Amino acid sequence: MAKLNKCSFCGRTEKEVRLLIYGVDGYICDECVEQAAEIVRESKASSAHKDPDLENLPKPKEIKAYLDQYVIGQDAAKMTLSVAVYNHYKRLNYHGGSNDVELEKSNIIMVGSTGTGKTLLARTIAKMLLVPFAIVDATVLTEAGYVGEDVESLLVRLLQAADGDVKLAEKGIVFIDEIDKIARKGDNPSITRDVSGEGVQQGLLKLLEGSVVNVPPQGGRKHPEQQFIQVDTRNILFICGGAFDGIEKRIAQRLNTHVVGFDASRNVAKIDKANMMQYIAPMDLKSFGLIPEIIGRLPVLTHLEPLDRTALRSILTEPKNSIVKQYIKLLEIDGVKLTFQPEVLDYVVDKAVEFGLGARGLRSLIEVIMMNPMFEVPSLGVKEYVVTLDYARRQVESANIAVLKESSEDK
Repeated sequence: MAKLNKCSFCGRTEKEVRLLIYGVDGYICDECVEQAAEIVRESKASSAHKDPDLENLPKPKEIKAYLDQYVIGQDAAKMTLSVAVYNHYKRLNYHGGSNDVELEKSNIIMVGSTGTGKTLLARTIAKMLLVPFAIVDATVLTEAGYVGEDVESLLVRLLQAADGDVKLAEKGIVFIDEIDKIARKGDNPSITRDVSGEGVQQGLLKLLEGSVVNVPPQGGRKHPEQQFIQVDTRNILFICGGAFDGIEKRIAQRLNTHVVGFDASRNVAKIDKANMMQYIAPMDLKSFGLIPEIIGRLPVLTHLEPLDRTALRSILTEPKNSIVKQYIKLLEIDGVKLTFQPEVLDYVVDKAVEFGLGARGLRSLIEVIMMNPMFEVPSLGVKEYVVTLDYARRQVESANIAVLKESSEDK
C-alpha cells in the first residue's frame, strides 16, 4: 500500500484536503495556506496602527507647513491647531513622576463664517497624522431617547477609524462640525425641552472633559441586551467648528458697551468692522447659546478670517487640491490641455464675493462654467481647450445662479 503524503502543519493526508502543495522538504494544505494568510493580514494591520511616536511626531512648524499646501491664509487658526495637536501627543508620551506637573488636554473650538476652511483644516490634518481621526456632525445629535443619534455615536466613528482598536481610538482626534447648531434655543431652558440644543451640550460634557463612556459597537440606539464597548475619552482631543452666523452683532454690541471714557471715539476707530470675528471671546459664545460648562471644556478659542478677493483668487489656483487644478488634471487624462483666461478667474472671484458664499461659491461657479466643456470636449478629439471670459459669463448668466445669491442672503 502506497504511503499517503501529509500536510507538514496539520498532519492531514492528501485525501482529507482539497489541495496539497508540494515543497522541497514538506507539504502544506490549502486550509493551512488560508490560515497563514489571515495571520499575515492581522499582523500587518496591527503593525500599521502603532502608538504615536514622539520622536517621529511632526513639530508645529512642520504641521503648519503641510496645512499651507492645502489651505490659503488662516495663519492664526493653523498655528493654534498645529500647537494643540503637537502638545496633545507630547502629553500622551510624557510619563512624569508623582510630584511632576499634571498635563491636561486643551480641546479647541474654531469659529468662522461658511466657506472659510474649518472642515478643510480638519481633513488636512487627518491626512497628515497617523492616528485615528473622525469628523462628525453635531446637527444629527439629540438627547438620549429622542429621534436622532446619542452623543456616544461620535465615538463609534472614531472606533471605526481605528479598526475597532479601543486603545488606539483612545488616542485619536474627533472633529465636531456645526457645533453652533446645538446652541441653546431660548434663555429659559425650563419652558420647553431643548432636546437638540442644550440637552446635547449637557451630554457632550462628559465626553469633552474625559470619562469612561459605553459605546454601542454598531452605532445606533442603546439596548439593554447590547454589549457595549467602554472607551476612555481623557486622551481624545476634540476639535469643534461652527459658523456661528450672526455672532458678529453680539461682538459689536459687547465692544460698544466697553467703549467708555474720553478715548471712546479713538477706541471705536481702532475696531476693524469688516472683520469682527477677530475680537471673539468666550462671553460671545455664551450669549450665542453655548452653556458655560461646555465653553470651559473648550479652552482654546480661535477664529478664521473672512476671505477677501486676494485670498479667493489664490484659493482658485494655488492649493494642491484647487478646483482649477482638478479640472486641468481631469481633461489632461483625456489628452486635452485646459487653459483658463485670467479674466475668467477674476470674474469668478467677483461673483463669489457677490454671492457671499466664500470658497464654496468658487467651486459652484466653476462647476457651472465647466459643465458643458466636460460633456463635449472628451468627444471632440481636440488637444487644447481655452475657457474665455465671454463663454464663462454666458454660462453663469444662463444658469439659475440667482438661487445661490438668494440662499446666501437667507443665511
